[in-house]
Amino acid sequence: MNQTEFYRKLLALPNGANDVWYQGKRYLLRKETLFNEKILKIYAKELGGKDLVSGNYYPSLKNGVLKPCEMSDQKVIDFVLHAKWLQTPL
Repeated sequence: MNQTEFYRKLLALPNGANDVWYQGKRYLLRKETLFNEKILKIYAKELGGKDLVSGNYYPSLKNGVLKPCEMSDQKVIDFVLHAKWLQTPL
């Protein structure tokens, strides 16, 4: 998974809080890189709504392993691939 568009977009996202749009809704996304890029964590909360997207990505395991938090892999992958990042982090 490390050579995929998902991984490239996840890496390109700045650490910290980011304002993003996904499926016509605004989210506050927090990305954290830990242990010399061995873990990439994301947590997104829909602003004014109830939707959450959360997961950990381990690029150094196998060819990359995604561990979503109580949701499908596909939900996290779709969010990362289709969310529109605003240029300025919050």
